[in-house]
Amino acid sequence: MSRVHQSVSLMQAAEASPVLAQLARLAQESSVRLRQVEPLIPPVLRSTIAAGPIEGTSWCLLVANAASAAKLRQLVPALLSALNGRGYAVSAIRVKVQASAFSTRPA
Repeated sequence: MSRVHQSVSLMQAAEASPVLAQLARLAQESSVRLRQVEPLIPPVLRSTIAAGPIEGTSWCLLVANAASAAKLRQLVPALLSALNGRGYAVSAIRVKVQASAFSTRPA
């Protein structure tokens, strides 16, 4: 008996699995949140920040280095205010240094 393997897109796989579908929705929501607050982030920092995981009402931003993390932490109250003002239920923003997430980005 031979099996026929059909390739499927990531979206098709995500839709077929409730767990993957939920992860895909959260990843998309995280990216939308980052786009919403990007105007509040200084242009020089934007390339060092990536959308991270959403866990309940907490959201994580990934940054490339400690200097970017320090500056971003200063902006957290403004980011929270902006997100809550737009209807997002975000009670906390965590900032995590994760240089490996940025190693493949062009300079």
